[in-house]
Amino acid sequence: MEQKYINIGKDLVAKSNKLGVEGVEVYIVQSQDLSIEVANGEIETLKNAESKGVGIRVFKDTGVGYSFSSDFSNNALEMVLHQAIANSAIVEKDPFNKMPEEIFKYPKLDLYDPEIVSTVLDDKINIAKEIELAAKAEDKRVTITENSTYQDSVYSITIVNSNDLEAVYEGTYCGAYGFLVGEENGDSQTGFSVQFGLKYNQLDPQKIGKEAAQKAVRMLGAKEISTQKATVVLDPYVVTNFLSVLSPALSAESVQKGKSIFAGKIGEAVATNGVSLIDDGIMPGGILSSPFDGEGVICQKTILIDKGNLNTFLHNTYTAAKDNVKSTGNGTRGSYKSTPDVGTTNFYLDKGDLTREKLLKDVKQGLYVTEVMGIHTANPISGDFSVGAAGIWIENGEFKYPVRGIAIAGNLATLLMSIDGIADDLTFFLGNGAPTIRIKDIVISGN
Repeated sequence: MEQKYINIGKDLVAKSNKLGVEGVEVYIVQSQDLSIEVANGEIETLKNAESKGVGIRVFKDTGVGYSFSSDFSNNALEMVLHQAIANSAIVEKDPFNKMPEEIFKYPKLDLYDPEIVSTVLDDKINIAKEIELAAKAEDKRVTITENSTYQDSVYSITIVNSNDLEAVYEGTYCGAYGFLVGEENGDSQTGFSVQFGLKYNQLDPQKIGKEAAQKAVRMLGAKEISTQKATVVLDPYVVTNFLSVLSPALSAESVQKGKSIFAGKIGEAVATNGVSLIDDGIMPGGILSSPFDGEGVICQKTILIDKGNLNTFLHNTYTAAKDNVKSTGNGTRGSYKSTPDVGTTNFYLDKGDLTREKLLKDVKQGLYVTEVMGIHTANPISGDFSVGAAGIWIENGEFKYPVRGIAIAGNLATLLMSIDGIADDLTFFLGNGAPTIRIKDIVISGN
């Protein structure tokens, strides 16, 4: 199968050479995706979808044309090629439109687990069922299963271009999650737990179910609090919510467009000393690890913020050419239907040296934030945010009672400079990871 797609790419490159283009890139994706959703012990949905597609980028006279198709017939592929050439003539010209010129020696990564492929369907269904059973066994107040799901994917990526690049890799991943509802005295709250990884045998449905149940019931009977300034401790999942707003600001594309709070700050302190933000495209076990990015550039580990100091930004080939630097291997694609943007891979706030217990113990009075609502409204240019929140009140280092109906507001730049504790419990939620962190003196808006 690998050679089949390389041959398709080579054939399209050969045809493009006869049509007077300066460069061409063929990007092919094939995937088989399984999703099993269970509720009340019964299968609600079962989807097993196979898809494949090809995208062609043509470079001509500093213009880039793109076209794609899911039809691999010879006639369809020729039509896609001619459409991409036609598109290159009508787009805005830009001298920084380039293809990677280097031929890379890619790292060997352990991305393919044959057990995901060989495991029978019934066993995968049982994982989804086991999550629900474990949750209900954990606490009788868990009454409703919104979602108990198993998912996996088997895929291949192929890139061939007219600079003699021929690259292909196969990968798999699997995961499971539970969304549950806990009820007591007319109050209902939701809880979730999720685990995704590259190895089937590392899935732990018991842990997923128990954790989802604990989260569903811990907010029952939540109270409101008065407006005040206090220490805030952010759960790892909440930190990754903030990282999803920060990551675009660390893209060279955002910086070049004047849409980043970090523009012009290379070499400056932008966070407290303990903060390191890293994007690692070759991280062992990382669900978004790959030998090369969506352009065929070798992936790497990039330390963006190193102990508080801003080091660099993420680049694809275009932004790197514009800044006269090398791509960091962050030319990411959502699918074969899109051209390479600048995006993160395994993006995380590095762990600290405190245990979570020690980090909490030093809080005399504060809030452990378990959920934020409306983080997408945060402004990635100014860094301003105002989000709804829920959590658990802390007194003398101990959890006292759940809290909701509050909001926290501030600025991302100020928040990074206000972190005064980072735990060692780095946890990943798909492509974003973070430990528990503590922030001093945030205004909590209550009643």
